[in-house]
Amino acid sequence: MTDGPLIVQSDKTVLLEVDHAQADDARTAIAPFAELERAPEHVHTYRITPLALWNARAAGHDPEQVVDALVTHSRYPVPQPLLVDITETMGRFGRLELSNDPAHGLVLLSRDRAVLEEVLRSKKIKPMLGERIDDDTVVVHPSERGRLKQALLKLGWPAEDLAGYVDGEAHAIALEENGWQLRDYQRQAVQSFWAGGSGVVVLPCGAGKTLVGAAAMAEAQATTLILVTNTVAGRQWKRELVERTSLTEDEIGEYSGEKKEIRPITIATYQVITRKSKGEYKHLDLFDSRDWGLIIYDEVHLLPAPVFRMTADLQSRRRLGLTATLVREDGREGDVFSLIGPKRYDAPWKDIESQGWIAPAECVEVRVTLTDNERLSYATSESEERYKVCSTAHTKAPVVQAILDRHPGEPALVIGAYLEQLHELGEALDASIVEGSTRNKEREALYEAFRRGEINRLVVSKVANFSIDLPEASVAVQVSGTFGSRQEEAQRLGRLLRPKSDRKQAHFYSVVSRDTLDTDYAAHRQRFLAEQGYAYHIVDSDDLLGPAVPDTGRE
Repeated sequence: MTDGPLIVQSDKTVLLEVDHAQADDARTAIAPFAELERAPEHVHTYRITPLALWNARAAGHDPEQVVDALVTHSRYPVPQPLLVDITETMGRFGRLELSNDPAHGLVLLSRDRAVLEEVLRSKKIKPMLGERIDDDTVVVHPSERGRLKQALLKLGWPAEDLAGYVDGEAHAIALEENGWQLRDYQRQAVQSFWAGGSGVVVLPCGAGKTLVGAAAMAEAQATTLILVTNTVAGRQWKRELVERTSLTEDEIGEYSGEKKEIRPITIATYQVITRKSKGEYKHLDLFDSRDWGLIIYDEVHLLPAPVFRMTADLQSRRRLGLTATLVREDGREGDVFSLIGPKRYDAPWKDIESQGWIAPAECVEVRVTLTDNERLSYATSESEERYKVCSTAHTKAPVVQAILDRHPGEPALVIGAYLEQLHELGEALDASIVEGSTRNKEREALYEAFRRGEINRLVVSKVANFSIDLPEASVAVQVSGTFGSRQEEAQRLGRLLRPKSDRKQAHFYSVVSRDTLDTDYAAHRQRFLAEQGYAYHIVDSDDLLGPAVPDTGRE
């Protein structure tokens, strides 16, 4: 027995004592193969899952390294069955390989004949395969490369894809580091992605994922299709690329609801690609419109199902997914692994914060007590309406005003999900509103006015959750959300994390109605940020409306 910082348990959870002198070394050692689940003050909980182990295996880690990391840093003997299970789970990756055969094209090659026999008997997999060349090799229909990887993952036999990539149409791209340079973690992220060919880079909001994408494009030296969440995000990508690379505006096309430009670098929105016309996704042809050498999926954790299906056909193209969190509320992390690629790089939020690249943030949950009439309205509402009733309670409006009064003159965002509530708040605060129906030109004008300090308050709907660059924002007040979405909570805090010129702390408030679904959903929403090390303080709204200073402890 040693005095290590880890306690490894037979249920595949790993506890890390945060205050231990060797905690940082242990965290670094287990990060490639263990997923962080909870990160309260003193003990963090990780879980070893098959997908995490396969991610590690795809990134070049072998079972011996994983076992050694656990044994070296564990305070108590590591359960022997767990070590056996780790070795056997990791051993499942790569028993099947996808590769190119000179005579037959794409083939599935077995390193274990019994595994091949097992998967050949799957009714879902058999139609994807062609003739059997020999005992260990079977032809794969090229169009089924992605879907086959999906199906094999679900069977528990993830294939190693060694079939390579087409170079695509060449196009010169260079980074122009005039007065700036890639940060070390950005450079490591690009190197890890390029070494693997395809995969996902996980970085906090505000940590410069766009620059990682630009650097990957400079490596590819090829035409690139960039998929983004909305038109404003796409135009921010364009501005960054023009400013940071050798690309000119004429080389970059916008493919959105407003424009349909296809150029060597084309930036398209998920929304327009997944728009149906007469029951068909006619814009999916964009994927075939050019010989793309690289496809970048911004906010890959939001990838819509139709784009997932199209991505299954793009396995010969290099694919880079960018995200702040691989959490998907629909549980399709396995599809991201098989269709975009495994996680190639992951940097904890607090690590980037400690280096000064994102702003420190204080998270506060403000609980309000509903009036008797509001409580009665909530109690008598249909179940599907209850969350809307409690999260849009009028009682929240004076609390939002009180919060903003505590930060006079600071650039602030008020964020919500229900338009009627947002319009009420916009009128009460004398603030402009950005919502789905706000024209892109008006959105960009309001964002620019906010950046320049001409206005210091904006009321925004969920259209501002993603990829909106408002580095000046230092306060956010969340009044309602998309039920218990952890993704959304992370994205909304991310609006504040760009480092401030005066190195000030950011403040993220969530206004929640107590004794209702609002409180339950808030707890679930906060889980991802707690996993990243952000502790929420809970205060009563009466303390904000009065002269008292907010309590810093939990209730």
